[in-house]
Amino acid sequence: MNKVLQQWVQQVTNAKSCQCDEVIQSLWSGYGEIIRLRLEGLTVPSVVLKHIRFPDEARHPHGWHSDFSHQRKVRSYEVETHWYQAFSQYCDARCRAPWCYQTTTLGEEHLILLEDLDAAGFSQRKTWLNKHELNLCLRWLAHFHATFLGVNTEGLWPTGSYWHLETRPDEWKAMPNTALKQAAKSIDAELEGCQFKSLIHGDAKVENFCFSDDGRDVAAVDFQYVGGGCGMKDVAYLIGSCLDERQEETWEDALLDTYFTALRKSLSVLKKDVDTVAMEKEWRGLFPVAQADFSRFLAGWRPDHWKVNRHNQRISQEVAKRLLILDD
Repeated sequence: MNKVLQQWVQQVTNAKSCQCDEVIQSLWSGYGEIIRLRLEGLTVPSVVLKHIRFPDEARHPHGWHSDFSHQRKVRSYEVETHWYQAFSQYCDARCRAPWCYQTTTLGEEHLILLEDLDAAGFSQRKTWLNKHELNLCLRWLAHFHATFLGVNTEGLWPTGSYWHLETRPDEWKAMPNTALKQAAKSIDAELEGCQFKSLIHGDAKVENFCFSDDGRDVAAVDFQYVGGGCGMKDVAYLIGSCLDERQEETWEDALLDTYFTALRKSLSVLKKDVDTVAMEKEWRGLFPVAQADFSRFLAGWRPDHWKVNRHNQRISQEVAKRLLILDD
């Protein structure tokens, strides 16, 4: 880490000194890195720096290189910066997110200085979840959606999720000419046309959740694709990111019950003036549509991905055929 970055971190935190403790991970396609910084002279032992540097030549791991995809990534970091500046402070303990110390731009480098969730007691990471762990994440999403129900999306993505059809034309073109491809715009329109909209996380995969050391709580990171939409997009994506085909099919109903119980409770606690019965009815009906929407993305992006399974393919085909019939 160069001296300019060190000086900025010390100025923001009032630390006597700071040094790079570890590179936690590189950002997608070589757009920078996330670094843990060790601090001296403070009660807080460390912070996390998201250091964004746009490369001269992107290195997408699956070959999706274009100026369009580059601009999407640039926009995603602008969105994340704005999220931390204007929205993250409204996340309470029930939808825990890292505290943001400050954001800035130094030349062509973009910096987001964040609380270290490991030091705050959220050091556990998972790739697969049991029911208890998945229920923690679903409750996090429910409270997040309740907190930001009906808010203005200015400065964020108008439509949240990294796989949104409008932002993925190349992947749509790469799809085989199936009913799912033909119904893609209708699927998107059905989700967009929902009455009840919130902010959605937009990348709520299991890897973006940090579990507490005692296994009783969870926090979330990576807010590049926060935007408006139906909460079922987050729920469908989360479930598909950490369960196998048999678990998805067997657990789905119970998991949705957990989510909607938590959503009703959060809406009540937050005193949101909303018809919870109508909202639940609408969103439950849109759950398979959200599954089909993500399956549409995978079918063009990586049709051999492990998340593609018979359960999701069957649901996607049913949704696509229904919508195509309605369009005729």
